[in-house]
Amino acid sequence: MDQHSSVNTVSTHDYSLLNSSIQETFTSLDRFEWQAVSEVMQMRDKQLYLEAGYADFKQYCQAELSAWGGHRRITQLLGAKRVIDTVGELGQHIKNERQARPLLRLVKEPEKLKQAVAIAIKENPSPSQSDFAAAANKVVPRLPRQKAPSQEPMVPRPTKVKVTSPSHPRYGDEGIIETEAPNPTGQIVTFADGEKLLVNNDDLTPLSNDVIESFTIERKYPPEYAEALAAIKQQYEQKIERLEQELRIGLLSEAKAKAEEQVLEQLTSWQKLFQQQKEQNTQLQQRLDEMEVLRQFEHENQQLKQRLVELENALTERPAQQWGNTLTQQAAKALNKEVLRSLENAIDLRSLAVEPPKENAQECLRLMGIALGNLASAMNNTQALQAAALILGSEPTPSAIAYRAEQLQLLPQAVSDIRAVLSKPGCSWWDYLEVAQEYEVIKQDYLTELTPQEIDLITALEKAESDKITERLVHSQTPSDSGSDENKLITVGSIVAHADQYCALYVATGEVIEDLGDEVWVAWEHWKDRPKKTDRYFKDELRLL
Repeated sequence: MDQHSSVNTVSTHDYSLLNSSIQETFTSLDRFEWQAVSEVMQMRDKQLYLEAGYADFKQYCQAELSAWGGHRRITQLLGAKRVIDTVGELGQHIKNERQARPLLRLVKEPEKLKQAVAIAIKENPSPSQSDFAAAANKVVPRLPRQKAPSQEPMVPRPTKVKVTSPSHPRYGDEGIIETEAPNPTGQIVTFADGEKLLVNNDDLTPLSNDVIESFTIERKYPPEYAEALAAIKQQYEQKIERLEQELRIGLLSEAKAKAEEQVLEQLTSWQKLFQQQKEQNTQLQQRLDEMEVLRQFEHENQQLKQRLVELENALTERPAQQWGNTLTQQAAKALNKEVLRSLENAIDLRSLAVEPPKENAQECLRLMGIALGNLASAMNNTQALQAAALILGSEPTPSAIAYRAEQLQLLPQAVSDIRAVLSKPGCSWWDYLEVAQEYEVIKQDYLTELTPQEIDLITALEKAESDKITERLVHSQTPSDSGSDENKLITVGSIVAHADQYCALYVATGEVIEDLGDEVWVAWEHWKDRPKKTDRYFKDELRLL
């Protein structure tokens, strides 16, 4: 019992949804049909069809709108539009052309037309075509059709005629028309000699005031045939109407599908555009943040430069021996006292050299070392000087700290250049060496910043080039050369390399181009594309290859 009730509930629900959908579809079809009527009226009234070369409105309808009923259907729709416009506000109850069809005969009598529509609405709030037809018959009864009397074959009275056509063989002969004409254009004439001929009406002239007429019998069908033909005609009209509705439904469905597809494409395009705009906004915000940080750094740098200029000017204007008698000396002492007290209460910065920061260690230590060096130079503070020396890895002297700070300032650029050359496809040892020699003084510093993979790549490049040179030495070396003094054999044209195995030029190849005694000028092979192609070395710094 419960299962049966559930099935009935679901069926009722499905029926309601389907019924509502069907009614909405037919309502949409009617609405689109009325919209088409308005556009057709605009085409007709403004005679826009003339621009396409059509002679009249009917020709346009037959050529362009034949798929939707042609001129006959357009005439029906225009008649329905005329009915609706005539009844005014009552026209909202006429939903389609079929309902307006029985009211069209009252359109020339507006009052009777409105009375018929009012009667139909009173009897049925949602009147159908039959309701409007019944109401129209109440207002103006339609007279019953009178059956046409059965037409009997008409036998003409005898008519005397004469053949007046010179080209006819019986020209000038007279005869009598006694029988019914066999066709609309000819007569059977009986001549005096008894011969009967079929003669055209144009060849005959009546001898009296009678008119030669061709009598035809209208074809009549039995009642059962007439009813069958009427039923077939009605079925045909219903089929045509159903096909028109199906066509309109198909066109509406296709239009909806195309509209949905266009909306989806537009939504997708907008979503992509919104995502791109969002990414651009994020990038712009990041760029603005970076510019703000740089602006702050620039402002602080300008302040420091201004302060340094003021201190230098003060030192230039007043000798050191005069500072003891000025108020500035007292202010400096008070400032030094406050700074010393702050340093005593602060963390010992030398501990940072033992345990550096975990993130951006080298950069942080470099910046702190430079800051401490500047502080130590400005205040002559021993503790800050020692901390700066430990952090920077130099001697605890102002000059050594300044030199080391200048070296470390090259570190970010060195790491960037070396990583750029290592990332190139087909990087060789000479490509790396050309960049590395520019930063030879901070080699250990930039090696610390490189990743293990980059270190392994450099080692592999160096080993590969070393193996090539070793193989070349093995093939070129002779027994007589093995026990000779290398320094004495280095002359102009000798192929040499650096003797220090820790030097970047240890695996490089060069040619001696000038001998100066204890020194020589060497043209390195990997420097041939650089502005500086040669360098000067002592012979004991080189080894023969």
